Amino acid sequence: MTVDEATSLRAEREGQTFYFCSEHCRKKFLAQPAPQVITLQRHHHVEEKHPASIHSKHEAHVQGAGSCCTNGAATEVKPTPAAKYFCPMCDGVESDEPGDCPKCGMALEKNPAWKQKSKVIYTCPMHPEIEQDHPGECPICGMALEPKIPLGEAAGVEEENAELRDMTRRFWIGAALTLPVFLLAMAHMIPALDVVPASISRWAQFILSTPVVLWAGWPFFKRGWRSIKTRHLNMFTLIAIGVGAAYVFSAVAMLLPNLFPHSMRHDGGIDIYFEAAAVIVVLVLLGQVLELRARSRTGNAIRSLLNLAPPTAHLIRDGEEREVTLESVKGGDRLRVRPGEKIPVDGVVLEGRSSVDESMITGEPIPVEKNAGDKVTGGTVNGTGSFVMQAQRVGSDTLLA
Repeated sequence: MTVDEATSLRAEREGQTFYFCSEHCRKKFLAQPAPQVITLQRHHHVEEKHPASIHSKHEAHVQGAGSCCTNGAATEVKPTPAAKYFCPMCDGVESDEPGDCPKCGMALEKNPAWKQKSKVIYTCPMHPEIEQDHPGECPICGMALEPKIPLGEAAGVEEENAELRDMTRRFWIGAALTLPVFLLAMAHMIPALDVVPASISRWAQFILSTPVVLWAGWPFFKRGWRSIKTRHLNMFTLIAIGVGAAYVFSAVAMLLPNLFPHSMRHDGGIDIYFEAAAVIVVLVLLGQVLELRARSRTGNAIRSLLNLAPPTAHLIRDGEEREVTLESVKGGDRLRVRPGEKIPVDGVVLEGRSSVDESMITGEPIPVEKNAGDKVTGGTVNGTGSFVMQAQRVGSDTLLA
């Protein structure tokens, strides 16, 4: 770290001047015996302050003194990804909670490389008994698993609804291909459209409906087959069987019409149902898109509620007050709530009094007076008073969660 000599603290030793960023570093340096102070590099450079005066500066990098800052070039501190907070000046000083560096006394900074370990439980929206700690598909119905608690920035994870994007893409492509299939199938009912020969119309319907059924509707076949294997029949079982039967019958009727008896022929050919298979797939895809959008909006609303809770709390332990992350708060902890701050968790007031804005819970705009023994809710806003509370419900047990 480079220290500004004009504003930094300094100490003299053996004719050399050493500069420090804090009094803690300086005291530690002075407490070390002189033989342990080893100057590794000493650079002398001259700066012309005035034509008549030349001032020499000494830069030294000190090891063994326990300090982490002089006016010499410092080694860049690279914290490990496992640490949430680190000291930018003292290598190896890391912590999971905010605080001060035990070496130099500076406030610890957030580690940009830190990634929170995922503790998210994924469940099936149709079978809530299915739970696992990683995303995937439900082993019963095949639906994509969703987080039990919606993820957000507070969890350090950005939730992406890949299933919604996939279903939306399948719907629009399927709808574009299904529209001409439907018009060709209904052409005999609309005189202005009945100009395409029957043989060309049948082949066109077959070619256009094939990607709709086999690609756009493929997730339904997967879920339907899985429901048959697990003997948990559901809506996708019916869709897979109905769409598959209509498509296979139509394809065989067009390619191998001689397999069918003459009594099944109408107007010289076997009836085909490509448009029915394609329309069913597109309509079910539309329903899936609307459902996924609704669930996504619900998740966003829940995330907004969860984000109302503050990220940190003021923990009182052994007579000392320190700031900790909200995840570190446990039931029974004593917390200080200062004026204007949000209450971190659900609990009860132990000391002090204040007025709390509970409009987010009750809808009432008038603040509620809170005294010792009264319960408070996490996420509500404290007024002008200060009080000490005891945490009762934390994490996913709070009212907001």
